[in-house]
Amino acid sequence: MIRTYRYRLYPSRTQEHLLDQTVETCRHWYNVCLAERKDAWETEKRSVRKYEQMAKVKDYRKINPYAGQVHSHILQVVVADLDKAFQAFFRRVKAGETPGYPRFKGHGRFDSFGLKQYGNGFKIDGHRLRIFGIGRVAVRWHRKIEGEIKTLRVKRQAGKWYACFACKIESQPLDPTGREVGIDVGVTHLIVTSDGECVENPRWYRTEQQRLRVAQRRISRRKKGGSNRRKAVQILQHQHEHIANCRKDYLNNLVARLIKSYDQIAIENLNVKGMSRNRCLSKSILDSGWGDFRKRLEDKAAYAGRLVVAVNPAYTSKTCSQCGTIFENLTLADRWVKCDCGLSMDRDHNAARNILRRGRRLWELT
Repeated sequence: MIRTYRYRLYPSRTQEHLLDQTVETCRHWYNVCLAERKDAWETEKRSVRKYEQMAKVKDYRKINPYAGQVHSHILQVVVADLDKAFQAFFRRVKAGETPGYPRFKGHGRFDSFGLKQYGNGFKIDGHRLRIFGIGRVAVRWHRKIEGEIKTLRVKRQAGKWYACFACKIESQPLDPTGREVGIDVGVTHLIVTSDGECVENPRWYRTEQQRLRVAQRRISRRKKGGSNRRKAVQILQHQHEHIANCRKDYLNNLVARLIKSYDQIAIENLNVKGMSRNRCLSKSILDSGWGDFRKRLEDKAAYAGRLVVAVNPAYTSKTCSQCGTIFENLTLADRWVKCDCGLSMDRDHNAARNILRRGRRLWELT
């Protein structure tokens, strides 16, 4: 398994200038490679391959004085990132979605660079991280790195620098508990389990929305290109980062508790992207982080030896979990369901029980 560990960097002023210069060099090289691919197709109907552009890194470092100070692996990773962007473009074209052709990166639109081999361009030197061309950068090691370090991605976010280590680790299965659960995600409650547990939705974004509006207005009043506007943008970035960190911490704790408590977990296979097109619910759906919750749950389950299955969500809320009767006139405003068979419970609790039943069928097949 591959797990990423992220640590805060504390570069000196000189090192921060070198980091900014490295990112700017990568941005320029990205645009050069994109222009080459675009021109080759428009003029010759020829596709430029990834390894063809990687072979040109050596020549580019000779003609560009700034690129000569950057490790060759960093520029090769830029080519690989561009190739991934084109692969995603062709995938969307094939699927009939909005293609979104890769765009040229303007100033401030490129915020990371990578190194692909530990010991070749980067390594941990004592309590600091040594990066080629940058030097020994101070790191806050808030947790121990596990496994074998494979790659490094240095990222700039809201004016701060982070080091992201991709490590190869072995899974560590937890002791079995003999319990299983179905989980229904929602807007009113973040999740409701088949055991009847309700976890409230903190509504991170809506709670901070007024502060975001003030920060956004401050940006709109500043002159474009000025230092005051850059400071205002950074304030807004810090506010968005705070919201994202709150959501991440909350979901991590919730997922960890579920993984420790249950051997088998059934969730809904929701089309979050399609559901977020609903103008009335899109903000609440995205604020709840359904997709992030599912991804973290599946990743943590794979590491802990648990089983997570995604079931068809159709009619889970409209079906009686006791007798199977479908409630034809049930609307989103109805939060309580009653059936002639005697069932009377919360709508989401009823859906979670149906999800668990469908999950059991999949577990039997596996």
